[in-house]
Amino acid sequence: MSENKKNGLNIELTEEVAEGTYSNLAIINHSPSEFVVDFVQMMPGIKKAKVKSRIILTPQHAKRFMKALVENISKFEEQHGEINDIGPSNSIPLNFGGPTPMA
Repeated sequence: MSENKKNGLNIELTEEVAEGTYSNLAIINHSPSEFVVDFVQMMPGIKKAKVKSRIILTPQHAKRFMKALVENISKFEEQHGEINDIGPSNSIPLNFGGPTPMA
């Protein structure tokens, strides 16, 4: 029996939230009491990116989330092969490798 069923946790997922929000960049900041993760959507040729969602976590929850993400990435790679990293995490490809737009 899953832990959720043992604890009687009932999670509701609305249609709107179930659709999800696309993000291709995450910006993480932190203070002594919280981690703030901004999920950003960058589009080719557009220099202005929009934060599509902001999630605020306690340090303890952020660490649990990190462990769960590492575990799930490992399971994914076992099934589908290694995920290739696109390069240094501090480089933001503002034009996605395509032509730079000119006015």
